[in-house]
Amino acid sequence: MRLKTLETVGFKSFVDRTVVNFENNVTAIVGPNGCGKSNIVDAIRWVMGEQSAKHLRGNAMEDVIFAGSAAREAVGMAQVFLTFDNSDGRAPADYANVSEIEVGRRLYRSGESEYFINKTPCRLKDIVDLFLDTGVGTKAYSIIEQGMVGKVVSSRPIDRRLLIEEAAGISKFKSRKEAALRKIDSTKSNLLRLADLMTELQRQINSLNRQAKKAERYQYIATELKEREQALALLRYDDLVKSASNLELERTTITEKETLISS
Repeated sequence: MRLKTLETVGFKSFVDRTVVNFENNVTAIVGPNGCGKSNIVDAIRWVMGEQSAKHLRGNAMEDVIFAGSAAREAVGMAQVFLTFDNSDGRAPADYANVSEIEVGRRLYRSGESEYFINKTPCRLKDIVDLFLDTGVGTKAYSIIEQGMVGKVVSSRPIDRRLLIEEAAGISKFKSRKEAALRKIDSTKSNLLRLADLMTELQRQINSLNRQAKKAERYQYIATELKEREQALALLRYDDLVKSASNLELERTTITEKETLISS
């Protein structure tokens, strides 16, 4: 992939629409101090997903929006669009057959950001993934700032290794591996929480089973007691009926005797 054009509006010192064409074999941007060389590099890094205001020589991300001057008022938005030549087909599979790829970023003073690939709104992650292993990106070896060569020579071995990994085209797989490992760790944590939940649910089920057995036993005893109480009441009723009959018979006998005596 090769950078063909940069178009910016409201980004740092480029308040008006500015288009920079990068012809074949252009490898460097040179010029006197204050002409905007660093701002061009910042614009390229920014549209490719740079999220550190410090790396863009600012205190907050909104600092990339033109803040105004004695001659011009401040603007409310900054946007940058980059067009890449993809004739080598190095872009990811979704864009491998596209001859040109345009990526864009827009930032408002409210803090709201918008990202685009070929005029279509997308996520920051989509832009980052687009440039993985292409040699182009916010931290890629394709952008060498003033003094960077000296920093590379004097940098730590691990930093040089990262640079080589990007150049060798393995950073995408490393990034995907790290993402997969994070998902595995997250899944393990979820499984542990699920196991704890299942243990708690099993404890509740056991408790409910015990309560159900007690309720079942209670229902059985209550039914048995009711049946026996009914049987006992029936026996008492029969006894009372018999007693009443006997008493009635005795009363009749006594009455008859009293009648005989009276006569």
